[in-house]
Amino acid sequence: MARPSDWTSKVMALIHAGNIPAAIAQIKVAPTVKDLTALQTVMKGSRLTGKHRALDAAIEDSLALLSAPRLHRSP
Repeated sequence: MARPSDWTSKVMALIHAGNIPAAIAQIKVAPTVKDLTALQTVMKGSRLTGKHRALDAAIEDSLALLSAPRLHRSP
């Protein structure tokens, strides 16, 4: 049985620590669309959406890139 990914919690820890460039770097190499949407949901729940425009832009860009069928990363 596969373990759930803790990528979202690690990126949220970077955001809460104020290390926005490191969080953006992690977002750009996100493992899956599911992880990005989970991060987006957690950010909305924490009311962080809109506070850091660069983070929001990085999430949107990465979602668009990973959603394209030819750019999916292999497991």
